[in-house]
Amino acid sequence: MSPCLLGVDFSCAPSQRKPITAAWGQRQGTVVRLEALEALPTLDAFEALLSTGHPRGGSGWIGGFDFPFGLPRCFVDALAHAPPAGWPGSNPGIPSSPAERLIAQLLQHCGDRQGFQALVDGWGRDWGQGSRPTTLPHRRADTALPGISSTSPLQTRYVPVGKMYFEGLSRLVRADVALPGLRPCATVSDAPPRLALEAYPGLLAQEVLGRGSYKSDDRAQQNHERLLHRLSLIDALEQGRTRLGLRLKLSPAQRDHLASDPQGDRLDAVLCLLQAGWAHLRWSEGDTRCGLPPDIDPVEGWILTT
Repeated sequence: MSPCLLGVDFSCAPSQRKPITAAWGQRQGTVVRLEALEALPTLDAFEALLSTGHPRGGSGWIGGFDFPFGLPRCFVDALAHAPPAGWPGSNPGIPSSPAERLIAQLLQHCGDRQGFQALVDGWGRDWGQGSRPTTLPHRRADTALPGISSTSPLQTRYVPVGKMYFEGLSRLVRADVALPGLRPCATVSDAPPRLALEAYPGLLAQEVLGRGSYKSDDRAQQNHERLLHRLSLIDALEQGRTRLGLRLKLSPAQRDHLASDPQGDRLDAVLCLLQAGWAHLRWSEGDTRCGLPPDIDPVEGWILTT
């Protein structure tokens, strides 16, 4: 049985009001059918989603997750060459990928996402003097597509994608999920594959809408214009009007459910689902890296479909 598809709009501090949103689906040819949307109000619920015992994951899954899987190389190099006091060294007796080793060191040193914010704030001031640029650096993948730039994974305020990296990647590693190009599963078994890839819903949204905004967490900004943009985006996805060459299959009720979410979390999860569908197509053709380029920096990672 072929793995199913999973798209996840992530939050580092989910709640009932702003849950992590997961979209489950299946691909048949060039059609990706949305099967279910799942709201996860806690990080514990997210961990359950990743587990081998999740009721929808019995055949395995290929998933697109909306958070960074890596950090800028210059930041990681500064940690290696001019680290803060108490920075843990690498244990050569424990085989692990650079991505896995980095998140383990961050967890040991920082403790929690607030500690990670303090580590970033102290870069160039308390440690790594002379290595910090004047603005937060990006990874190569963040600016790989002309005209589009994702937020730096070191941003811990406003849109706190750095905290999302800290909370999200550690849980993927703990669940022993394979990260193509970054880490294999530690356990070798006949279990169905669970493959996680970094997704970015803004890639497809901007391709269709340009700079038009389709969502806002601010009630005052949740207006009719953004609703029209959501409807236009859904139309384009259903008609396959993106460079991925995939069409989204929705029921009328699902379409209304996506359009009626002014925060855009449901639609973002579905955009990640479509990116996972593209990866699934590459995987089904024998590409074990699911369409990722061969020269990925193992601490920076790569954004799917860029």
